[in-house]
Amino acid sequence: MISVKHLTKTYKSHKRQSNILKDVFFRTFTDHVAVKDISLEIESGELVGFIGPNGAGKTTTLKMLAGILYPTSGTISVLGHNPFDKKRDFLKQIAFIMGQRNQLVWDLPAVDSFELQSAVYEIDPHEYKQTLAHLLDILDCEPLTQKPVKTLSLGERMKMELIAGLLHRPKLIFMDEPTIGLDIFSQEAIRLFIKEYQQKYKSTIILTSHYLEDVKKLAKRLVVIHQGTIMYDGSLRDIIEKYSTEKQIKVTLEEEVSEAKIHSIGIPISAVYPQLIFSVKRNEIPEKIKQIVQTLPFSDLTVEEASIEEVIKSFFGRQSS
Repeated sequence: MISVKHLTKTYKSHKRQSNILKDVFFRTFTDHVAVKDISLEIESGELVGFIGPNGAGKTTTLKMLAGILYPTSGTISVLGHNPFDKKRDFLKQIAFIMGQRNQLVWDLPAVDSFELQSAVYEIDPHEYKQTLAHLLDILDCEPLTQKPVKTLSLGERMKMELIAGLLHRPKLIFMDEPTIGLDIFSQEAIRLFIKEYQQKYKSTIILTSHYLEDVKKLAKRLVVIHQGTIMYDGSLRDIIEKYSTEKQIKVTLEEEVSEAKIHSIGIPISAVYPQLIFSVKRNEIPEKIKQIVQTLPFSDLTVEEASIEEVIKSFFGRQSS
């Protein structure tokens, strides 16, 4: 499906000088390495979470895989094609959906943009109607298609963007921050849509997101990139087990108790009645649960993994130490 070997992308960046005239007439440039010697293999049907801090090289990598940017060095094969040839057969099999870019016509109803997409991708009319009906059903948003795009909320607009990008049933989908800026309800709706779509159409999806909950709920495989270099490529479960040294014990109290009684167990990381949350090292969990049972009146107690955000922080902390 995707094979990347020793991929590197270097930009020329303008180096500003203190003297304005020199800066105008005698500009100097420095090389900025956005992606450095990465190699990657992705099989058909995978949903891969591609994460890293701002400027890590995520979007640059996706753009090279899609044929938007040309690499400085290295080789890429996507769906058996060289992306930079931009062959018709290749372009009809991919989609690039960006949470911060619009492809819909702002002043027209979304359905007009859908019909334009249908013409551009030469979709069979019966297949177009069938796919559109299914996508609208998953997202539960049929009434929105008749409204001008400029009147839609951000979450509603993102739903329309997803439909426009997926009408031609692409085999490979690049999703760059599809939930950025959305409220928690819209984020969850988009996640459920991506999961159901991928299960039905067996598409290969590469997903970047700053909301790590997106990755946790959707991807089994995780690729972590930092300063243009792949730092980790493996299962999400493995990185959680390796870098999560603590778990969270969540306790729902039956009645209010004194602060002293709570602190006799430990200082909770959250204490909003009726729930207490303690962060506990894995090997101390049995003893801590025993203390809670003996000390606190509770109606519910659960033990959960630390948040994926904390796991990634721990990962980067160990890499830099």
